[in-house]
Amino acid sequence: MAAGEVKSVLFVCLGNICRSPIAEAVFRKLVTDEKVENKVTKDDFQTFDYILCMDESNLRDLKRKSNQVKDCKAKIELLGTYDPQKQLIIEDPYYGSEKDFETVYEQCVRCCKVFLEKSH
Repeated sequence: MAAGEVKSVLFVCLGNICRSPIAEAVFRKLVTDEKVENKVTKDDFQTFDYILCMDESNLRDLKRKSNQVKDCKAKIELLGTYDPQKQLIIEDPYYGSEKDFETVYEQCVRCCKVFLEKSH
């Protein structure tokens, strides 16, 4: 990604309660730490460059919906494709234990770091 070029990212999971808010919070912190916070603005939420989701069900739903949109520019991917530990799916911790939430957090940290490295 060229220096100064603005990109926007949307994180999606089933209920947008657990996984995607964790991923968004992790990503915002990494972006701030890397001094590239201007890449995420409120206006970006109108037209995303990337939509990163958590599991195959999310991916299927998003791709089906994107087929109904003219000129869809968003690249729709599993966030887990960026995991150096190859954990492709970020499982929903909603009905799980505290450890399951910790696992989601750790996966999001790994994936978001790699995504950020590759996208700028």
